[in-house]
Amino acid sequence: MSTEETERSRILVVDDIEINRIILQEILSDTYDIEQAADGMEAISKLFNAIDKPHLVLLDIMMPGMDGFEVLELMKADPILKRIPVVFITAADEEIKGLNAGAADYISKPFEPEIVRLRTANLIELFLHREKLESLVEQKSAELVATKETFLENVAGMIEYRSLESGQHIKRSKILTGVLIKQLLDTRVYENILLNVDHAAMVKAAALHDVGKIVIPDNILLKPGKLTPEEFKIIETHTTIGSEIVKSMMVNSDDYYIRHCYDISRHHHERWDGKGYPDKLSGEDIPLSARIVAVVDVYDALASERCYKKAMSHEDTVNILIKDAGSHFDPEVIKAMLEVQEQLRINH
Repeated sequence: MSTEETERSRILVVDDIEINRIILQEILSDTYDIEQAADGMEAISKLFNAIDKPHLVLLDIMMPGMDGFEVLELMKADPILKRIPVVFITAADEEIKGLNAGAADYISKPFEPEIVRLRTANLIELFLHREKLESLVEQKSAELVATKETFLENVAGMIEYRSLESGQHIKRSKILTGVLIKQLLDTRVYENILLNVDHAAMVKAAALHDVGKIVIPDNILLKPGKLTPEEFKIIETHTTIGSEIVKSMMVNSDDYYIRHCYDISRHHHERWDGKGYPDKLSGEDIPLSARIVAVVDVYDALASERCYKKAMSHEDTVNILIKDAGSHFDPEVIKAMLEVQEQLRINH
């Protein structure tokens, strides 16, 4: 590793004996930025509060108050600090115990300068290499997610084009979903659910609620009159087909965008009373994202002109939704809608 690559790397030296800290600083300060901590508590404070975390910690084991093992245990419990390699400053009989505790390496007292330099350089090089690889993986993962989002939104756009909606239903669905989510958060309704999900992903996923209509024939999708029972059964399949299209793009269970897309596309026609489709879910068994989009979808459908109907007024649309609260719709979501109905009117 070149000097240019290592000179800005940071090392935290933790030892209650000042002369040990001074010696290690003299050995390493030509190449690294060195910070010192005189005990375990000071080390933990610096580690947790530092904006720029160290690339390596040289950690004494035997210290008063909080020893090195306790410091390492706290580091291993933190998702960021656990990534930082720790080298124990130890006597020979503590080496195995230190490595078993999760230390990356050890250096013995008295310090051998060349060994200290080599082990430090090797561990920092490995740490930086790993960080670079993980950054590349995250970048590629983000690119994959963006590609999937673009593909699915393009499919949704094609459906809107076929339905003669010119893309406005997708746009409004996302805006109105965001408005309702914010209101639910502001009033702390379902906050135990909403605080643990990616709101932006949920809003983007709202655009995919009708993705399964890509396979519905035009003579049914664009029929100006009332659908026959057989035709309505075909329309109903857009929920299961859409969710299967989305599911095929799920690489892992941590893909929150695809999970929201799946829940919304499959369940936005479920009813609070269990009389919806396709799975006859009821109440809070219906994913919250789908319960929100159900209200958004019906509001926009009623308040918009379609090939088979004229647009209803905002007031008439809201009255229908109110009437169906507790039967078709989640009453808490309807309550949130009423509190922000002017935003729905403005953004429609």
